[in-house]
Amino acid sequence: MYHSPIGILLVNLGTPDSPQPKDVYKYLVEFLTDERVIDLPWLKRQLLVRGLIIPARYKQSAKSYQNIWTAEGSPLMVYGKRVRDALQKALGNKFYVELAMRYRNPSLEKGLLLLLNKGIKQLIILPLFPQYASASTGSVYQKCMEILKNQISLPKITFINSFADHPAVIQAFCHVALKNNLEEYDHFLFSFHGLPQRQVIKADKNNYCLKSQSCCQQACQENADCYSAQCHLTAHAIIKQLHLPTEKTSLAFQSRLGKDPWLEPFTPHVIKQLARQNKKKILVFCPSFVCDCLETTFEIGVEYAEEFKKMGGERLDIVQGLNDETIWIKALEKIVRENSSPF
Repeated sequence: MYHSPIGILLVNLGTPDSPQPKDVYKYLVEFLTDERVIDLPWLKRQLLVRGLIIPARYKQSAKSYQNIWTAEGSPLMVYGKRVRDALQKALGNKFYVELAMRYRNPSLEKGLLLLLNKGIKQLIILPLFPQYASASTGSVYQKCMEILKNQISLPKITFINSFADHPAVIQAFCHVALKNNLEEYDHFLFSFHGLPQRQVIKADKNNYCLKSQSCCQQACQENADCYSAQCHLTAHAIIKQLHLPTEKTSLAFQSRLGKDPWLEPFTPHVIKQLARQNKKKILVFCPSFVCDCLETTFEIGVEYAEEFKKMGGERLDIVQGLNDETIWIKALEKIVRENSSPF
C-alpha cells in the first residue's frame, strides 16, 4: 500500500554563519529588525536596532560566539543537523525531515521548498521552542505563511504550537538533569529566556496578564496562551518528576535587552540573592532552550557563573541541553507521530 510522504520542518532561532563580526552583524540585523522580536513601529525599530543596539553590541557578541564555536561550527547548527538526521532515521522513509533557521541559514524558504518539491501530502512545521511566544514561534509562523502564500498547490499544514509540558519532553529534560548529582546542590534555578512585559500583555485576550504576582504560577484557561505561564508549567512538571523540594527552587528570566519592563525576576538578580543567602552550589535548568547555545553555555555557564563565584558562591553548574540525546529524538518522534495524518 502506498503511503503519501509527510514533510517535517524543524526550525530553530538561528546562528551567524561564522563568529566573525561581519557575520554576527548580519545575523543581529535580521534577528532584531523582525517586527515580532522588537515590536515597535518600523522607523523607530530600524533606528533603535541599526543606530544603537547593534553598533554597541555586535563586536562583543562576536567575541561571545567565538567562545562557544566548535571545530564543526555553531552548537545550534551542529546539534540541529544531528537531530534532523537522527529523527529522519527514527521516522523512516515515509517522512522527509529538513532543518531551517528563522534567521540566516539554512533559510526557512529553502527548507520549505525542499519539502514541497518532495510531493508531500502533509507539512508539519515544528519550531524547537517548548513554550509559545510571538517573538519565536509566532515569528516562524508568520514567515512560513509569507513564503507559502505564493505556492499554487499546498499540502495539509500542521503547526506545532508548543510542547511546554509534553510528558516525553519533560522526561527528556529530567534525563539530562540526572547526569548531575542533584543531592550536591543547595538550590535549583529555572532560567527562561525573557520577554518584554508588553509582548506578554498584548497576547492576553482575557485581561488576566500581570494582574497579580501569581497569575502565571498556576495553569488555567485564562493564561493558556501566556509564555510566562507556559514557562512555569514546564518548571513545575520538571520539579514534580524529579521530586525537587519546592523551597529549593526558583524561576527567573534572562537575556534582557533595553530599558523597558521585562518579565521578572531577572536571572542575575536571583543569583545575587541566592549568594546573599549563602547558597554555595546552584544547578541551573534552561528549559526554554533545547540545545546548548550562546544564552546557556556562555551567558549562564560563563558570565553568570563567574559573577556567582565573585559573590562567594562555589559552583554554578548548568544542566546541559537536550542536544542530540536519544530520549529527545524519541520525544520529537512522538510529537510528530501524534500530529501526523494517515493518507
